[in-house]
Amino acid sequence: MKIHMTAAPAVSVRKKSGAKGVLRAWQLYVLLLPALLWAAVFAYYPMYGLIIAFKDYKIRQGILGSPWADPIGKYFGQFFSTSIALNSIKNTIVISLESIAIAFWIPIIFALLLNQIQGDRVRKTIQTISYAPYFMSNVVVVSIISVFFSATGVVNHMVGSDAPILFTSLPQWFRTLYIGSNIWQTMGFNAVIYIAALTSVSPDYYEAAMIDGASKWQRIRYIDIPMIMPTVILMLILQIGNIMNIGYEKAYLMQNGSNTIVSELISTYVYKVGLQTAQYSFATAVGLFNSVVNFIILVAANMIAKKVSDISIF
Repeated sequence: MKIHMTAAPAVSVRKKSGAKGVLRAWQLYVLLLPALLWAAVFAYYPMYGLIIAFKDYKIRQGILGSPWADPIGKYFGQFFSTSIALNSIKNTIVISLESIAIAFWIPIIFALLLNQIQGDRVRKTIQTISYAPYFMSNVVVVSIISVFFSATGVVNHMVGSDAPILFTSLPQWFRTLYIGSNIWQTMGFNAVIYIAALTSVSPDYYEAAMIDGASKWQRIRYIDIPMIMPTVILMLILQIGNIMNIGYEKAYLMQNGSNTIVSELISTYVYKVGLQTAQYSFATAVGLFNSVVNFIILVAANMIAKKVSDISIF
């Protein structure tokens, strides 16, 4: 009986202190409210529509009025039953892994090198120039690729070969052009978070290293890289968690009859089969499959990172 009498006030005090803390910081919760509303309306409410992946969805009948698919997983089986779908899964995974192996590290290297420039004006000019391509639409980027890498383009003139290389048509060049253009387009934008992490490093570390006679490379290796490593690991986890998600726009624009064998991704396949032909249940089923696989990969990558480096998202 004495145990209950002593434990109850502690709980009530904790509850009161929590309520007082909310009231004391009510301005912060008001500022957080728009973000919570946005997440509820645009991130959680649309998840209600996932049930059409298990239904024969008809626009006139609506989501609840449409009949259930027979069998319930018909559209998942339809996706895996074709060789094109399996090939698109392979292409998506290959491009994602190559992007992680190559493109992920370029912004980090760029941020480390940019941090070594002493003049603010020069550094900001370079950062602005590298940031600018991010605002170009994929239509413009693909048009630039077509101009530079066509049979009569600038690259073929520079190569000077008698027989022009059909960069935009040959399957073996698709991934190179896709990943290379992504690096050029997003390098400056993706480097911003690493540049921000480097600016938070105390100048005392650099001063002590310079007194000890450390070179620029040694300062990068022993100060900059360890300081931004938590950020690198977190970004890598997020990148791995999106391994099945590649936007369809650029790949679809770069596609032609000659390179479809390597350019057909899950997103382009869903766009052509699921959306252009109004097979919304099929498109939703594939999207749900992508999300589940990405979630499993994200959790696995997070667990591995937590065990190896003690850094994780959750």
